[in-house]
Amino acid sequence: MLHGWRITTINGLLLALYFVPAWTNAALKIVVFPIRGIYAPANIGPALFVNDTFHLATLGTVRFAWLLALVKFVVVACLLLFTAQTVPGKNGKHDGGDEVLTLALLFGSIVSVASMAAAAAVAEAAALRLHATESLLLLGGLVLLVVESQNYGAGCSEASAYRCVKKPMSASLNA
Repeated sequence: MLHGWRITTINGLLLALYFVPAWTNAALKIVVFPIRGIYAPANIGPALFVNDTFHLATLGTVRFAWLLALVKFVVVACLLLFTAQTVPGKNGKHDGGDEVLTLALLFGSIVSVASMAAAAAVAEAAALRLHATESLLLLGGLVLLVVESQNYGAGCSEASAYRCVKKPMSASLNA
């Protein structure tokens, strides 16, 4: 039924299924009303931390809100691009998009862990639980991607490992 589907691909699609609508909604709230959107439950931790730490004026808060929305839109765009590259093409393969998934997981993990730390610093319990859950999802996907990418190209046995590695190099040197 799922022949040729890697666990990383399935995990990436499930992560996209959650993060695309959730982070798009949070970022669009910031786009429509920056001050109201930054104090939405999904963004309250970083907003309170930045305002309490740096004593920002309204314009500074709006700039931070736009920066947070931009980063969330980048993660959403990477996840959408991964989803589009995963759809099987004419050759029937659906293993593309690992690089884009890596970028999405890396940027998303950084934002989510920073938001979790900010929510913990301002003692916002609901935001802390939300960002801790998102951090675990993203970091788990990143670990899974790293572990599986180490084993993905392991089609050579130990006896022929030297030939598998050296053959492409010697072919490119002779050309």
